[in-house]
Amino acid sequence: MRLILGTRGSDLALAQSRMVRDGLLALHPGLEVELKIITTTGDARTAMPLHEPTAEGAGLFTKQLEEALLSGDIDLAVHSLKDLPVEAPAGLILSAILPRAPVADLLVSQHQGGVAGLPKRATVGSSSPRRALLLQEKRPDLRIVPIRGNVPTRIAKIAEGSYDATILAEAGLTRLGHDLSDGTLHSANRTLFLESLDWMLPAPGQGAVAIETRGDDPAEPIVSVLHDPVTARCVSAERLVLKYLGGGCHLALGALALEREGMILLKAVFVPDQHDRSSLRSAEAMAPTSEDAARLVAAKLLS
Repeated sequence: MRLILGTRGSDLALAQSRMVRDGLLALHPGLEVELKIITTTGDARTAMPLHEPTAEGAGLFTKQLEEALLSGDIDLAVHSLKDLPVEAPAGLILSAILPRAPVADLLVSQHQGGVAGLPKRATVGSSSPRRALLLQEKRPDLRIVPIRGNVPTRIAKIAEGSYDATILAEAGLTRLGHDLSDGTLHSANRTLFLESLDWMLPAPGQGAVAIETRGDDPAEPIVSVLHDPVTARCVSAERLVLKYLGGGCHLALGALALEREGMILLKAVFVPDQHDRSSLRSAEAMAPTSEDAARLVAAKLLS
């Protein structure tokens, strides 16, 4: 059997898609998997602001992949789960969510000493309202400037001095093969310094890779063998909070769920007014199901 796997063309997307392909080939001898690169709106329109809640921005990095699935041009699509809208189009399902990579955000900086070591009024590149607002809780003096580009491009912009620092997901750097063990990163003959922002709750679904298929397609049971139920329950809780708050990826929301002795422990932080950091709210709850935990946390954040 031969499957066509749809993927974006960025280095990280290709690394994740090859990871899925290799996992499928290891479990299904005789299977053939072809990677097909599909350009999404977010890839083609690099000037489009990522931080603005426009209708056009919904599914910025996923819509064309889902359209290719629905038309039959591809058999499965591989996504970074945090990019996927909570509601899937009719006819599509998430057949597998892979075991989660580290969820932390990392400060990537020209300067040693992490957030505390950044110069006064340093420029930090970030298009994430969540990252920007939570970082300014620690350092109100910092200038947060939108940044676009894939992971290598963003690293290069720090190395060349366009920004003092940026924030990147540890999962992406790890999947691209970077050795983070000594707390540094090397680019263009420059040494950049890393700090794990453990206090910054990640985006819902951060660090997780999802495989989407047509619900009635023979590819679905083939793909489902890669599914990790624990990761799925945790990211489901995080994404349901997003749904119950009535928003999408533009919300300044951090959420992290962990499974503890059969229960879901969910923590979240939310800034409803992105022009007022003092509106920041936090909540946590433990419940037997992802939905129960998400409803409890969302109710606290909205109260």
